[in-house]
Amino acid sequence: MTRVQIAVPLGLLGFAAYIVAVMNLADWVLGLHLVVQLLFFAVLGVAWAWPAHKLILWAAHK
Repeated sequence: MTRVQIAVPLGLLGFAAYIVAVMNLADWVLGLHLVVQLLFFAVLGVAWAWPAHKLILWAAHK
């Protein structure tokens, strides 16, 4: 099994789990101050990119 064959389902499952976790946290955050909401969505809206980048680099490694 190649790294790409491992990385694709792992990335999709990880991203789906991340979305579910952020959505559950967002229910709690929506009751807080607007600035806290903006920070929450700004940070967690791009936080998935770091592990995705690492996974892509690992999959592309020869």
